Amino acid sequence: MRFVFRHLAWVILASLSYSAAAAELDAKIHTLDQAIDIALANNPELNIMQARIEQASAQLGKALANFYPQIKTSLSYQHSDNPAQAFAMIIAQRRLDLAGGDFNHPGGVDNYRPQVSASYSLFRGGQDYYQSKAAELGVETSELEKSATRNRLVNNVTAAYYGELAAIDAHEISMRSIEAVQSELKQSRVRFDAGTVLKSDVLSLEVQLAEARDAEIQAANTIELAQNMLKTLLGLSANDGFAISETPEKTLPEPPVGFDELLNQALAHHPELKAAEKKVAIAEQQLSAAKAAHLPRADAFVSYGSDSKDLAFSSNRDNVSAGVMVELDVFSGFATQEKIKKAEHELTAAREIARQTRLRIENQLKSAQLKLQEALSRAEVTAVAVQSAEEALRLVNEQRNAGVVTVTRYIEAEVARDKAHSRQISARFDALRSEADLKQATGFWQ
Repeated sequence: MRFVFRHLAWVILASLSYSAAAAELDAKIHTLDQAIDIALANNPELNIMQARIEQASAQLGKALANFYPQIKTSLSYQHSDNPAQAFAMIIAQRRLDLAGGDFNHPGGVDNYRPQVSASYSLFRGGQDYYQSKAAELGVETSELEKSATRNRLVNNVTAAYYGELAAIDAHEISMRSIEAVQSELKQSRVRFDAGTVLKSDVLSLEVQLAEARDAEIQAANTIELAQNMLKTLLGLSANDGFAISETPEKTLPEPPVGFDELLNQALAHHPELKAAEKKVAIAEQQLSAAKAAHLPRADAFVSYGSDSKDLAFSSNRDNVSAGVMVELDVFSGFATQEKIKKAEHELTAAREIARQTRLRIENQLKSAQLKLQEALSRAEVTAVAVQSAEEALRLVNEQRNAGVVTVTRYIEAEVARDKAHSRQISARFDALRSEADLKQATGFWQ
């Protein structure tokens, strides 16, 4: 019972600790940098890539093991009444008696042999060397692939963070639109009761209010979807609380530099391209190892043991064997040739993958550069459009209050103002997301 109560108390404390941590996470307002730090600490994909690095390190250790001597210990037992074998076992046990016994019918002989043996590879045509170099490159490749995964994660978190901010701004615009239309609808109903406004004007405003509320519902749902996506990237569950800062730095990014300069940066820093080049080098080492199978192999060996009719060990019956063995495959059923062909095709595939990776990075780089330039230009244009739309709505509202224009003109001005704000939000956050894409394409997130 004491154990049960202790276990129950531990579960309760753990639940309270988790609830407190979740509440703290929910209450805290997180900036983009803080969200990125959480993603780098919690996202399972990075842990997977770290495990692959450890696997590659273990593979390197396995390849380097071939450069060390191999030591084994063994205990064997043999029983035979074969005259040749029995005679050999009796001699090895140092108990041969030439004066007695029938060598043609020795009877059953038991032989126990405890033994320690060691072997060392003197030469294998360079196969061990090439395999160890390939394993070293494998570790470097895994580390570069983790860097590439980290870059993608940071870029995705940035895009999701800005996507949620854009949805929040769009929701605020829809709420302001609802308030403005509700105010105008309230005034129009009063005027309709007074007989100064047509029923069609009131109905038009009701339609506009319904559309504004529909936009607000969609914007609110977009916020939830963006936040769920962000929490997934951060390694949080859907029920975990997470809040972002709704007043980030609004400064637009600087215009991008020339494409050639961006390409040189990508070729020097992009981890995916570096990983593809490493894989080409790995394939080259593996091809050299396959070709080395045509060369002879030399191994040295030594063994120390004792033969006896029981398990009793005696230094009077011990023996040592040592030697060198050289092997050369004369014919292996074309297995060596096929391994070489396989390695050659793998090298060709690795080179093409590296070329494909470079072309893809160039395309991503150019697309990100063009999108950033476009978004910055749109941001300048939409800023002017917002000012004009706000002023137009103000003038139309004054004219509406004076009874000079119809409600249709007011609705048109209201819709134009909302669209101008939406385009400005889209351009601003498109510029920020394009800047993140450009950083990933150049490999500078690492």
